[in-house]
Amino acid sequence: MKKIIILIAVITLSVSASAREYSYEKDILYKGSPDAYTEKMCRIDVAYEKGGEKRPVIIWFHGGGLTKGKRSTPEALQKNGAVVVGVGYRFVSEVSIPETLDDAAAAVAWTLKNIEKYGGDLSKIYLAGHSAGGYIVNMIGLNKEYLAKYDIDPDRQIAALVPYSGQVITHFAQRRKQGIPELTPTIDHLAPLYFVRGDAAPMLIISGDRELELYGRYEENAYFVRMLKLNGHRNVTFYEVDGFGHSDMKNPGHLLLLKYIKNAESAQ
Repeated sequence: MKKIIILIAVITLSVSASAREYSYEKDILYKGSPDAYTEKMCRIDVAYEKGGEKRPVIIWFHGGGLTKGKRSTPEALQKNGAVVVGVGYRFVSEVSIPETLDDAAAAVAWTLKNIEKYGGDLSKIYLAGHSAGGYIVNMIGLNKEYLAKYDIDPDRQIAALVPYSGQVITHFAQRRKQGIPELTPTIDHLAPLYFVRGDAAPMLIISGDRELELYGRYEENAYFVRMLKLNGHRNVTFYEVDGFGHSDMKNPGHLLLLKYIKNAESAQ
């Protein structure tokens, strides 16, 4: 397969070095329910710079195979005044994947309704996440039915989809439920590849080193990018981060995301 990108051997992206003082609002319930598990898991944390206005907003979905992990507002993303929203969601050990994806869509809806009071700009909403979080970003960004339930059009209201090492075939947590081995790929309505289209929001897709990634995740994403382009998508950027594996590619990924946002603002 033809190589699509240039390997990144050393990350030297420049981000503002000036220290910024962030404030935090934590444990915000974004999805009401009589169910105790929903009330426990469907919470948001917001990191923001007091006094900020018209700042980009990064909605961050954590990884963990859809079965574990914890919401966070990565400190590395708290640069240049960006508002960072860390999303918790229910795990597929307790609910179905569509229910988890509905949680994610509800979190985006909460953000769009409330983020201006934290200095966020509704025209600069970025959906980002690592691994399972990247899968979530791809699914709710490409399958419009999840956000449409909350009257949101991701093609118009999301500045970019930014999956870090996201699964694009049917997620292995679902295949495990079906008794399908992790190395046996399937593509169905729970696979981002099923929904590739040319009119989606801009995308920044990031993979770790192809020799260090999880289960061929680089090759999955390379094919994903090719299919997006063949379907007419003209705003896809793809990076492979040389020397970083699945778990440790997040920090260089954060730098790439911040640079992407900075370039987008410079182009306006």
